[in-house]
Amino acid sequence: MASKISTPIFLVGCPRSGTTLLQSLLAAHPKIASFPESKFFHFIVPEYEPRRQALGIASRRIKPALEKFFNNIGHTEMVQQFPKVGLIGQYTRKFIKILYLLTEEQGKSIWLEKTPNHIYYLEYIEKFVRGVKIIHLVRSGADVVASLYEVTHKYPKSWGGTPWDIDLCIERWIRAYKISLSYLNEPNHLIVRYEQLLENPQTVLEKLCEFIGVEWHETMLTDYSVVSEKLTLGQAGRTVIPVIPSANSQKFYRLFDAAQRQYILNRLSEFSLDKFNLKLN
Repeated sequence: MASKISTPIFLVGCPRSGTTLLQSLLAAHPKIASFPESKFFHFIVPEYEPRRQALGIASRRIKPALEKFFNNIGHTEMVQQFPKVGLIGQYTRKFIKILYLLTEEQGKSIWLEKTPNHIYYLEYIEKFVRGVKIIHLVRSGADVVASLYEVTHKYPKSWGGTPWDIDLCIERWIRAYKISLSYLNEPNHLIVRYEQLLENPQTVLEKLCEFIGVEWHETMLTDYSVVSEKLTLGQAGRTVIPVIPSANSQKFYRLFDAAQRQYILNRLSEFSLDKFNLKLN
C-alpha cells in the first residue's frame, strides 16, 4: 500500500513541446504514477453545447472519451461509475477519485496527468481539483511550429481531420505562450523550458522534484524510456527515444523554405522565452 496520497500534478503545454518526454522522466520516479493522455477537460467542457454550458452539465463527448481512456489503461469497468448525464463538478470529482485509486493500486503516492491541451482549461482544473500543482512546458516557437506542421500533415485524422497551415501552428503556440506567461508568478505553477531540460536534465528534474515534494531519484534518467512505452500507446507521432535528444532541432530548416522561415520568425519575434528560464544554481 502506498503512503498517504499527495498533491495531484497536471503537465500542460502547447502540443509538440516535449511533454511526453517530461512525463516519462517524471513517471520514472518510484513515487509518481502517470497514465496515457486522458483529454478529460478537453472533452468534458461543453464548449459547443450552450444549454449544457449554462447549466454546468458535462458535454456529451465525455463518455466516449472516458471509455477510450479506461480501455487504454485496462480498466473498462471504471466507466460504469459515471452517470449518463452529470454536472462537470460531479464528473471531475469521480475522475480524480479514480486517479487516486489507480495510484494507490500501483503502490505510489503522487499522480501526474499529462494532456497538453489542458493548458486551455486551467480555470476548470483549478476550480475542481483541490490542491493541484501545474507544470507548464514551453519550447522554442520555431521548433513547435515545425513539429506541429509536420505531425498534422503526417497524421491529419489525429489532429482534427485536416493538416494545419503555418498560421494555425503559430497561433496555437502563441496562445499557449500567453497562458503560461499569465501564470508565471503563481506559487502552484512551475514553468519549465524544454531546452533547459535537454541541456541540464538532472538539475531541472531536481527543481521539479522540489516543486512536487519528492526527492530526486536516479531512475528518472535510467528508466524513462521504458515508462514511455506504457504512456504513449502508439499515439500518432508521439514517441520518446532512449537517449535525451539535443535541443538543436533541424526540422524547422528541413520543412520550410527561407521565406517561410523568415515569416515564422517575424511572427514569433515579440515572444521571448528568457523570462521562463529556471535558476539552476
